[in-house]
Amino acid sequence: MNLLTPSLVPEGARDVKAAAAEFADEHVRPNSTEHDATGEYPREIIREAQAAGLAGSYVPEEYGGAGWTLAHRLAVVEEWFRADGGIGLALQLVDFGAKVVAMTGSEEQQAEWLPPVAAGDVITGMAATEPSGGSDLAGMTTTARREGDEYVIDGEKYWTSNGVDADWIVVYAQTGEPEHSGYSLFVVPTELDGYEPEEITGKMGLRASQQARINFDGVRVPASNRLGAEGSGFYNLASFFNYGRIAVAGHGIGLAASALEAAWEYVHDRELYDEPVSDKQTVRHRLVESREQFEAARALTWEACEHVMTGDNPAFWASLAKSHATRAAEDIAQTAVQLHGGEGLREETRANRAYRDAKYPSIYEGANAIQRDLAYGHWPERER
Repeated sequence: MNLLTPSLVPEGARDVKAAAAEFADEHVRPNSTEHDATGEYPREIIREAQAAGLAGSYVPEEYGGAGWTLAHRLAVVEEWFRADGGIGLALQLVDFGAKVVAMTGSEEQQAEWLPPVAAGDVITGMAATEPSGGSDLAGMTTTARREGDEYVIDGEKYWTSNGVDADWIVVYAQTGEPEHSGYSLFVVPTELDGYEPEEITGKMGLRASQQARINFDGVRVPASNRLGAEGSGFYNLASFFNYGRIAVAGHGIGLAASALEAAWEYVHDRELYDEPVSDKQTVRHRLVESREQFEAARALTWEACEHVMTGDNPAFWASLAKSHATRAAEDIAQTAVQLHGGEGLREETRANRAYRDAKYPSIYEGANAIQRDLAYGHWPERER
């Protein structure tokens, strides 16, 4: 059973979806239990995905990428997260920083930083969140101080994507007063002196993905590594997050599909007191309720994807989809564990892994409470 039917996927993204599903069946799903148990970063699977043109492909064609649209990205992450959230996130984040460069960098910057990503030679990351929090982008305290032709970066970032293995990351830092126009974005190679990463371990879920705490101790980067004008970082990152939140909604859809499929299979295979668990009306109703949630969330996510791609009130639609789809994933995964009974408490089960993984998307890329504030503030029919 695969609930991720192609009917909602635009025609132009269906081949990529099929390729991602095939890759997931061959490389992701068979390794999911092991990587969840060990938390090992899936370097070999990433190399295979790069070679297959599925990781590092969210780069414009003129710089060697596949020229994916947001629909391609969503179609792929649905399939990857259905197979395994941790490995799926690791695969997606290969070009996480590259998308920021593609959206905000000059032609010269894109020509310098993007081709190696598209060629599968480098891994990128992103550093925005800090130990004090992550949803308030105007409250970050890491600084980038201008000294001649360089910026000197000092501070600490937390939950940095690929912070240990990345070749370079995009860093969000304060360059002026702590207000919306006081932040900028920088490409920071991780080999520079003063870049001190520490991998975050002991995670509840998404264990195969890599996040790190980064200490920046006088890290010097050329002024030419700044993306966009000084002070434009907040606005550029906010625009980028409209795209990112559609992908995160896709995380929720993939995890919800995994959990619901596991629940269906279990209750139809499991007998209790000499009759299938699925014979119980309560069980059947819970499956149908979960399917209702799933289909509604997926339909909203794909509609929101179209709105973001066309620039039709993207902040509203991205926030709405992210909040709804990730909440649905949590609810469906909880139902799946409950329907497994005691077996659902074992970490080795697909439902248990989806349950643990599903907690994360409602928190990252802006907590869901923040998403609802954003959706309210960008309500399309609102009189201003």
